[in-house]
Amino acid sequence: MTASPSPSAPLRLLAVHAHPDDESSKGAATMAMYAAAGIDVLVATCTDGSRGDIQNPAMEGEPHPKRDMAGARRLEMNRAAEVLGVRQRWLGFVDSGLPEGDPLPPMPVGSFATQPLERAAAPLVRLVREFKPQVILSYDENGGYPHPDHIMAHRVAVEAFEAAGDPARYPGTGAAWAPSKLYYDRAFSPERFRALHFALQESGLQSPYAERMAAWLEADAEGHTPPAPTHATTTQIECGDFFEARDEALRAHRTQVDPEGFFFAVSPAMQRRVWPWEDYSLIQARIPVDLPEQDFFAGLR
Repeated sequence: MTASPSPSAPLRLLAVHAHPDDESSKGAATMAMYAAAGIDVLVATCTDGSRGDIQNPAMEGEPHPKRDMAGARRLEMNRAAEVLGVRQRWLGFVDSGLPEGDPLPPMPVGSFATQPLERAAAPLVRLVREFKPQVILSYDENGGYPHPDHIMAHRVAVEAFEAAGDPARYPGTGAAWAPSKLYYDRAFSPERFRALHFALQESGLQSPYAERMAAWLEADAEGHTPPAPTHATTTQIECGDFFEARDEALRAHRTQVDPEGFFFAVSPAMQRRVWPWEDYSLIQARIPVDLPEQDFFAGLR
């Protein structure tokens, strides 16, 4: 495998996301912080988001998304990337939608989640070999939550991490390049939700996490701890100064994000006081590491 560059080489982060808006709800403050510090940050968006429903009541009467959801979401993505200071590339797949019903209906023919793994991963392998990131960030095996496109985004990210450095694999997609570290995002960290929930209660404010907390407590025989994560947090990036940028990027996705909704229930100031980090799990490393970490590029600078 091709080794990562010397410590003096430019540092690059590739974040792999399923749909436009996922980059703003998962790891956005981290990306904005690194971009502001001069790191080259690239978001790879696997699908066009064309099967997303309008989630913001204020957008219900807008003609553009009803006529051309993919086009509307492309404009939203452009604005979010501008806010975060990152670059973005489309991998070219069609949104699979979220199947509902019992039994579940089949997913749309040709959509992202129905692709053979090598076909789905090839554009990302090509992008890794072109962009040459030292660090790749994506979702866990459950996709962060079990949307078929999120699960496929996880699969292609792992495949690209493992295959891009092997010149015998994916011929015709560029010279081999082996990223050094693979992380999974923990945007739905129970520890974070718990801390914010109790901070809101102590301030006399209503918590939007009460139902989630109740479900966790019910599932716990002792009644007071969140469920053990599939992958423990190894890496906390302190990025509270960029929470406002994250929120602005989220609001840019006007079809998908209600500006009065769940994501904005806790002020950036309270979040900075209670949980000024974004949480991640280091899954694979091709360099020596010392855990816990506070920097994706620890060992690479």
